[in-house]
Amino acid sequence: MAAYRFEIGYDGRDFAGWAAQPGRRTVQGELEAALEKILQRPARLTVAGRTDAGVHALAQVASVELDREPPSDLAWRLNGLLGPDVGVRSFEPAPEGFDARRWARSRTYLYRVLTGPVPDPFEAGRALWVPRPLDEPAMFECADSLAGEHDFTAFTPTDTKHSRFRRNVLASSWEREGERLLAFRITADAYLRSMVRVLVGSMLEAGEGRRDADGFRALLEGAPRSAAGRTAPAHGLYLEAIELGDGPAFDRTATSSAAHGPQSEVSEGDSPA
Repeated sequence: MAAYRFEIGYDGRDFAGWAAQPGRRTVQGELEAALEKILQRPARLTVAGRTDAGVHALAQVASVELDREPPSDLAWRLNGLLGPDVGVRSFEPAPEGFDARRWARSRTYLYRVLTGPVPDPFEAGRALWVPRPLDEPAMFECADSLAGEHDFTAFTPTDTKHSRFRRNVLASSWEREGERLLAFRITADAYLRSMVRVLVGSMLEAGEGRRDADGFRALLEGAPRSAAGRTAPAHGLYLEAIELGDGPAFDRTATSSAAHGPQSEVSEGDSPA
């Protein structure tokens, strides 16, 4: 078996997320169906960062193992079969044992907010429109407090399969992109389910004057979900980048007994953010 690497982009609006689900249109389902049609045999994809329904990806990374050499124009053939809302940007051989999920060192997400009293029809479904004025310095201060390891219990649904709630944020910031767009970027080794969207919803409440930066920081100490803000809509969220290492970021065979053990990363590292 030989390993191969895909880089994929998609508009998530008409997908029920990445993961294949019976009877629903998903990115994984569409790609695997197209692969099977070309290769004349099933192929199973592994992804670096799963995304929820409505979430976009600018540079998703997936891996596959094949027992025969694929056509040299496989990416071109896939793009001919897939719809216009998903595109294979590259397909290439990968190092032996390459696994997109296990080799991912970090994942970067982008959340786009359109500000101002008038909606932009060309940003519909691609950015969250907030017509009210925002206290941007308050939001920026909240984002600055995220770097480092914190307890993000407040930023994931209470009905969860997660066994631990501490995550290490490598970078976090809001930036102005043009006259009307605010962009929140966050890079972490792993995420809890819906974590980025709840972070954005809570920081928007700070921007609206409904909470202050000190109150936001207190949420990072294991506060309950009810203490944090709303979950921002999916359509403003993008998986922007995956940083890959030159080998597995964690050991699949490690036991789960360690407090922050690798086994937890295997099960939770790519939770939809």
